[in-house]
Amino acid sequence: MNQQKSYRSSFILLTALFFLWGFITVLVDSLVPRLRELFTLSYSQAILVQFAFFGAYFILSVPASYILSKIGYKKGIILGLLTMAFGCLLFYPAASYREFGIFLIAYFILAGGITILQVAANPYVAVLGSEDGASSRLNLSQAFNSLGTAIAPAVGALFILSDTIKTKDEIASLTGTAKDTYLATEASAVQKPFLGLAVFIISIAVFFLFTKLPKLIGEKSTGTYAGAFKQKNLMLGVLGIFFYVGAEVSIGSFLVNYFQDMNMVPIIRESNSLMNIANTVASVFFKSLEGADNKALLGIFVIFYWSGAMIGRFVGTYLTKIMKPGKVLSIFASIAILLIIISISTTGLLSMWSILAVGLFNSIMFPTIFALAINGIGELKPKASGLLCMAIVGGAIIPLICGSLIDSIGFKLAFLFITICYGYILYYGYRNSRKLMS
Repeated sequence: MNQQKSYRSSFILLTALFFLWGFITVLVDSLVPRLRELFTLSYSQAILVQFAFFGAYFILSVPASYILSKIGYKKGIILGLLTMAFGCLLFYPAASYREFGIFLIAYFILAGGITILQVAANPYVAVLGSEDGASSRLNLSQAFNSLGTAIAPAVGALFILSDTIKTKDEIASLTGTAKDTYLATEASAVQKPFLGLAVFIISIAVFFLFTKLPKLIGEKSTGTYAGAFKQKNLMLGVLGIFFYVGAEVSIGSFLVNYFQDMNMVPIIRESNSLMNIANTVASVFFKSLEGADNKALLGIFVIFYWSGAMIGRFVGTYLTKIMKPGKVLSIFASIAILLIIISISTTGLLSMWSILAVGLFNSIMFPTIFALAINGIGELKPKASGLLCMAIVGGAIIPLICGSLIDSIGFKLAFLFITICYGYILYYGYRNSRKLMS
């Protein structure tokens, strides 16, 4: 009984971390359209933000798993949190000096901290109970991760995207006092949210310092990466995570610009129901859309993309208990492909809502792929977690490709490329539903 209570308490604490990194990961998306205007960037240049953020997973996941094997999961979690806090603090000088390079460094360090947490928390949650229930537990934790991703777009829209950004020529035309005032206000819009996050993250790190976690995973694991590479289903799962994260981040990063490209602002403003939704969301955060930039209005609706993922994960927790997880995965991937095709084949509200609905079917993909990939590999789990988290680099590479395609052929055809990613996930789910695991 005491063991079950310990597992439950640990599960709750770790799930809180899932919420935290979900919130921060999507808050990054809010800065993509802002930095694009601030530095006059192309879509492929602006997406370097995501490249720096998700590139950290590729570079640091394997070293993170090695560090965890030396210092243990509790100290690793604290290290990850403190690294995240340092990354958030770097946004202060980045905004003050308006230096794109410092922004990219801050993103990389912030993501480095999240990488350490991901490598530690995902396999830890998976083993907090029976192996058969691993997929359901991860889906439940990821549901709270999605709660963070659902809240983040509204915070980003209202606190980061709401003011109109001046061009370099407009700033140059300002007088001394007016220019100083504008630059200070502009910097503050970015600095305040991330300074607040830094304080909050440090508080959580202190809390974990005095928290006892049960020792479940062999932190002095005898498994090797050579052994992990021989696991065919694991390596196919690594590719699945790569395509999933790449597809999800590509859509999430470009939604505001996609809606701008479709001229959705007048359509939304002419709809009383949609404006009521937008104003209600704004009021929850004690903000008003009156006088706000159009990006803020469009950013409000991105909340439906990420909240769909949250709802889907709660549903997925149940579905993966009563159905083969691989079958659920293949069904959800099929529907995601269908919704993207509908969006790029239509215009107006149908196009907008169909692309937003993809979030609902993204929901179970990460935890289900992760659980299927590490199923039955015993002591290799810590090494497998490092490889799977490394594959999150898909969030850097796929959006960069997508951004280049948008620059050259437009949103509609570029989004068709994303269906290829979901096609692979459909295959991986089908493969596992047929129990063709090695």
